[in-house]
Amino acid sequence: MTKEFYSNGKLLLTGEYAILDGAKGLALPTSFGQSLKLRNKNSETIHWFSVDENDDTWFYAEFSKTDFKTINTTNEAVSDRLQQILNETQKLNSDFLSSISAYSVIEAKISFPKDWGLGTSSTLIANIAAWASVNPYQLLETTFGGSGYDIACATHNTAITYQRNGLEPKVNEVIFNPDFKDEVFFVYLNQKKNSRDAINSYRSLDINKEALITKIDSITDQILSCSNLKDFEILLNRHEAILSETLQTPTIKDSLFSDYSRTIKSLGAWGGDFVLATGTEDDMQYFKKKGYNTILPYSKMII
Repeated sequence: MTKEFYSNGKLLLTGEYAILDGAKGLALPTSFGQSLKLRNKNSETIHWFSVDENDDTWFYAEFSKTDFKTINTTNEAVSDRLQQILNETQKLNSDFLSSISAYSVIEAKISFPKDWGLGTSSTLIANIAAWASVNPYQLLETTFGGSGYDIACATHNTAITYQRNGLEPKVNEVIFNPDFKDEVFFVYLNQKKNSRDAINSYRSLDINKEALITKIDSITDQILSCSNLKDFEILLNRHEAILSETLQTPTIKDSLFSDYSRTIKSLGAWGGDFVLATGTEDDMQYFKKKGYNTILPYSKMII
């Protein structure tokens, strides 16, 4: 007997750090994601395989079914983290993997490079939560933490607005299919940003969070009703300026691409992963000349 779950990756178009304090963010599920395939095998152990987009196994571990202790593994740090997730899942559902006949061969496969930052962790949490029939936001809270918007993206196949609200966030499916999407691209910055470090840095700031939330909410609403590229760019630039002032950090455009003629916006944690860039396909040569060769058009990245 086999079973399979699938969760979408994520990109956060508006909100960034302010979403942690209740700002309304516009989030986009991606065409890339992670599957979790389960297979029965009468065994006292769990054989876990993590597979990359090239079908190569990048991580393997064998766990005891009684206490999830590692028997052998290819990576102790990853194994420890996975053991924690399984333990927290069982705390939420005591029947999870409680019998010898439970699923024993697990394959977690991502369809994107791990370094892209599209939600390797969040898609895993969403899949395991679906498998165990537990609240994914509660499982996220006890493992990786964060706002939870990535969990919402994992389980929705359309753009959403997301507002944090404990373990029952406000998630609304919205229509976001701009006519100008052919001039929207996603450029990978060749490095993954540690979101936990970024969150801790934001938490340390002494800022007027209510004022920040009001500004971000307004921009999110305006983007949803935006009908032309020029207005879209103005709103993105305004969002960048607000976050730059809040974080006391230069925008990514000022830092790396000051001579680019169009709009560039950070997505999620500043300084890594993907940025959004407006322009034509010919304009994307600008980034390639600077060594940023992973550039995906909107139609390929977003569901």
